[in-house]
Amino acid sequence: MCGSGRLPAMRDDSALPPDAALPTDGEALGGGVFPALATRLVTALHLAVPPVGISFHDDVPVTVAPYDGPMSETAADGRRGRVAAGCVFWLHGAERSFSTVPDDHGNCSVGQVTHGLADVEDVVGRGDVQALLGSGWVDEAALATVPRITSHPGSVVYGPVAAGGPEPDVVLLRVNGRQMMVLHDAVPEMSIEGKPQCHIVALAFEHGRVAASVGCALSRARTGMRPEEMTCAVPGRRFAEVVDAVERTAAVDNQVATYAARDARRSA
Repeated sequence: MCGSGRLPAMRDDSALPPDAALPTDGEALGGGVFPALATRLVTALHLAVPPVGISFHDDVPVTVAPYDGPMSETAADGRRGRVAAGCVFWLHGAERSFSTVPDDHGNCSVGQVTHGLADVEDVVGRGDVQALLGSGWVDEAALATVPRITSHPGSVVYGPVAAGGPEPDVVLLRVNGRQMMVLHDAVPEMSIEGKPQCHIVALAFEHGRVAASVGCALSRARTGMRPEEMTCAVPGRRFAEVVDAVERTAAVDNQVATYAARDARRSA
């Protein structure tokens, strides 16, 4: 773990395009750059929900207020937390910045595993995991190999990227189909993932991958995400590169859309 209290993201350059501009070891985007990048991305993609920054720490940052929601009732298997699942923090993180500790995430065992807050063997006997296994939604082999953060954070911080705060390790986007189209054109190697939705955060943090998700029934039920919404996780160290690519792609798409709309009038 870092002496500064930040957890080091793993470097996996095999996931990056050959011409990607990467920071050298020890070099990173300054924290003050991220708000401007977030504003540019909102403009280019016409995002309805602002980008959410997620950062992982080995202890609780004193500069960020803790999430102050009440603890839930304790389930029969001992689960309790401040929200129904860790992905619910994405919703609140679009509105304000706050820190969380592992116990705050305790209601969703799968999310605890993907975020490095619990190991599979710690949760496999819990009621929520047994319900998922019993329904056939997932099997033990898939659960054992789900992407996860390999370190064990002492705190996870969420907040609007545009508001500043800790430099994000991962930027989480909520997008619709058209916005996903632009993102995929801008970042062709972007993977499109399925269940569980939250594992895209681990792919971005651990492997430096831009990863999107069509969502999962578990997360959609707990967050109330709209049917047309999807998510995308961008590694913080690639955020500038992705914003630049999105702006170029969106500009070209706008030109093509203008031409196509004008040409379509011949068939009206």
